[in-house]
Amino acid sequence: MLKNKFIESMVAEDIGRGDLFARISTSKEVRAYIIAKSDGIFGGWEYIETLAKMYNLKVDWQVVDGGSFKRGEKLLFVSGDSKSILSLERSILDIALHASSIATLTAKFVAKVEPYGVKLLDTRKTRPLLREFEKYAVRCGGGINHRMGLDDCLMLKDTHLKTIDNLKEFMREVRAKIPFTSKVEIECESLAKVKEAMGAGADIVMCDNMSNEEIIEVVSFRDNSYPHILLEASGNVTLQSVEEIAKTGVDAISSGSLVHQANWIDLSMKIEDKKC
Repeated sequence: MLKNKFIESMVAEDIGRGDLFARISTSKEVRAYIIAKSDGIFGGWEYIETLAKMYNLKVDWQVVDGGSFKRGEKLLFVSGDSKSILSLERSILDIALHASSIATLTAKFVAKVEPYGVKLLDTRKTRPLLREFEKYAVRCGGGINHRMGLDDCLMLKDTHLKTIDNLKEFMREVRAKIPFTSKVEIECESLAKVKEAMGAGADIVMCDNMSNEEIIEVVSFRDNSYPHILLEASGNVTLQSVEEIAKTGVDAISSGSLVHQANWIDLSMKIEDKKC
């Protein structure tokens, strides 16, 4: 249902009070296609398929979410009323462009960390009202979603910790009040803070903006003292630095770059020529 509302809002934004071309043109049955003008990893299948059903279009898919494509390949064919296809052209392209761009960058990050058994996570640094869509695009690229919002995991960041006088006492209250299945993650900037967080009963500890040498120390302490606690590294993670971080032995690495540093790839829609 959320997908439908998202798509309806996106289409309404573009069409406004009505497509002027649709007002004066004649309906015809046509077939269009999206062609790749650069290489990438595809994302957007779920949303485009939903859009097509909502507006009575038929899509013949040549690619799936997470599938790679090369420049010059036709990714999908869409058939139906010419007015509908032309009115929805930008919406269909924007879905594919946005999702595929995030998926393409995510896949590059995943390729760097996968050999070390490390999970690549996104963050809540998403565009307003696009979180579900952008996190879906991360999954298309092989990444794993971090929490969707403030309601599915309790993360105590440095700002939260400034308001807590006694972490152990606070954690006892947390366990009595939050859902049984909810995990608690505590952000730490030093080994001393890590020891405090693990001693207080964290499920996950985030090594925030630590050097690789500091993270290695944390991993060693965790392995010897609290092997059940998961370790996440975060803070200024780039495509150039992520592999060295993965080598430290953490369980996961999170990066907002997957979304906010994704450059749009090049896709285009064309109408097929009439057969003679």
